[in-house]
Amino acid sequence: MTTMFIINQNDLAKKVREECTGAGDAAKDIVQDIFADIAGSLKEGKTVSINGFGKFEVRQRSARSGINPATKEKITIEAIKAPVFRPGKAFKDKLNKD
Repeated sequence: MTTMFIINQNDLAKKVREECTGAGDAAKDIVQDIFADIAGSLKEGKTVSINGFGKFEVRQRSARSGINPATKEKITIEAIKAPVFRPGKAFKDKLNKD
């Protein structure tokens, strides 16, 4: 059975505030700015690499046909840009250590 750990921006901001003395109320703004910068860079077509963690990049998914499960009618699913995360070696190594 797989368990899930969910962390939201407020939890992350709290962790930043605890780890960085002096961050205070600015921690939430810092976290939001980081996420906004990542999203903005991806929207511009750039790859975002965080050393020791991994890479965020955008992949183009082409249009395809599908079936509406409610009506069984054939539909066309539009092409989209999808964000993808590829973990780095150091991150994978941490997961695989005993």
